[in-house]
Amino acid sequence: MDKLDIPPVDEFIEMIADSGGRIYACRAAMDMFHCTKNDLCEQVEKILTIGGFYENSAGAQIIFT
Repeated sequence: MDKLDIPPVDEFIEMIADSGGRIYACRAAMDMFHCTKNDLCEQVEKILTIGGFYENSAGAQIIFT
């Protein structure tokens, strides 16, 4: 990661949130790994299904899926 000049995950998440990006968790992954919102970092806004994700992001630029 250092060779590619990519910040550590926690720093990268903070940068995205601080610049106005919204971070969502995948409902299927959360269910598969038996996780709850309490298991996630505070920057995760919601846990969404893929349909909910596309509904919430309508008209926005999707950078990572």
